[in-house]
Amino acid sequence: MARRYHPPERPVTWVAMAGFMGTGKSRIGWELSRRLSLTFIDIDRVIERISNLRIADIFELYGEEVFREYETEVVRRCVRLDEVVVSTGGGTVTREINRQLLRERGPVVVLSATPETIFRRTRRHRRPLLELGDPEERIRQLMAAREEAYRAVASFTVSTDGRDSEDVVDDIVERLETWASEHPAT
Repeated sequence: MARRYHPPERPVTWVAMAGFMGTGKSRIGWELSRRLSLTFIDIDRVIERISNLRIADIFELYGEEVFREYETEVVRRCVRLDEVVVSTGGGTVTREINRQLLRERGPVVVLSATPETIFRRTRRHRRPLLELGDPEERIRQLMAAREEAYRAVASFTVSTDGRDSEDVVDDIVERLETWASEHPAT
């Protein structure tokens, strides 16, 4: 007798991950997508594929504004999808249109970490916005500048400081269940 596939119980079929660089959006988003049997989409990787350039090269050749335009176009496409976990870039939600599109589509999980944790996680990677002056101080400045945008888009915030990814994913799934019960599908 053939076994029938039974999809997992999942509180949502669309969720976005947001937060500062180095907070774990890609890793946690990928693990969350596996837990919920959803497709994982990393906006930065999509931009690199369609432009055939690394993010750092887009910044260097065309500037941040062109990169942000790419981001908004990819966000517009992602909100039309279903059964996905979307990992945004660290600055995606600095644009009001992106916050609006994401919030209207479904829950947005904002991941957070301390500046020290972020520096430790990002110091080996080329990050265009951290190449100006003292990277730890730049992290603090950017975090402060983006704090309001993260708060405005967040359905809820989860800290990744000192936690393994499985614990963070467990926390997110529990909180998505609560979110889903408070936001029944229409």
